[in-house]
Amino acid sequence: MAKQRWFSIRRDMTPRARLALGIASFLLPLLLWCIVSYVPFVWHPKVLISDPGAVDYMEPGMLVDKDVFNDEVRNMRQEKLAPPKGSPANPVYLPAPHEVAKAFYTAFTTPPAQSDDPWLHQSLWHSIKIIFWGFLLSSVIGVPLGIICGTYGRLARLVEPFIEFFRYLPAPAFGALMVAILGIYDGPKVAIIVIGTLFQQVLVIANTARKLDFTLLEAAMTLGTTRFKLITHVVVPGILPDLYRDQRILLGWAWTYLIVAELVGTSSGITWFITQQARYQHFDNVYAAIMMIGILGLGFDLLLARLGKRLFPWDQATGKA
Repeated sequence: MAKQRWFSIRRDMTPRARLALGIASFLLPLLLWCIVSYVPFVWHPKVLISDPGAVDYMEPGMLVDKDVFNDEVRNMRQEKLAPPKGSPANPVYLPAPHEVAKAFYTAFTTPPAQSDDPWLHQSLWHSIKIIFWGFLLSSVIGVPLGIICGTYGRLARLVEPFIEFFRYLPAPAFGALMVAILGIYDGPKVAIIVIGTLFQQVLVIANTARKLDFTLLEAAMTLGTTRFKLITHVVVPGILPDLYRDQRILLGWAWTYLIVAELVGTSSGITWFITQQARYQHFDNVYAAIMMIGILGLGFDLLLARLGKRLFPWDQATGKA
């Protein structure tokens, strides 16, 4: 019975089971992270020096490889000197969960190293604006073009082959060109978001428009509707819930281009914070900032999902999402 429950195909779950599995999807990776961080015999390739003994180049708080530590212990014992002491530890680039949790708080309360540098919340807000404007511009072009291509076959044949070609070109490759055209500030960053999402957006929305029941189009054309009203009164209302879900997914793609986009021209936003903290080996702040991006993205997606249930209560698929 347990096996049948776990591998049941498209069977509805109770709200309690859905909530429990959703929480478990986060707790299991966290558990693995805790095991790697707190259980010394799992994976602790370094030694945190607590007492350097007679080793002149070691000092308390220093991380050294286990092989180096064991060699120095052996050498000091052979010379009848005080051996170094230490405890198993992970590399500096793998902080423990409690260190990252602490960094979530201190990153917002600790002032920047230089007085003219932005605070973390200012960097986050700057990144959100880059995402907003980039995805807005992409949607202004991509949504109408995708709907038109999904409705009219000849226009689709004229437009989509080039879009299929262009979507395989990596958006970061246009970074230098965008800087030359738009300058070194926010313009090229927004452009990278647009390039990274626009062409995917056209193809995804066109495919969604093609799934609309053709009998609805036939009925509208039989009644003598115009081409404009066919789009606005039949196609768009017919695909609106699916179009909304497509936009939610495509917004997630825009977030994945954020780091690359903010490295174009002058570094800014949350990317600037991450690179600065990595430069000084404050990897707890790096992990915290990366997780903040995930939390923001997931938060926006959950908000849009809840909004979608209110906007499209008749849509069965939305209700099951």
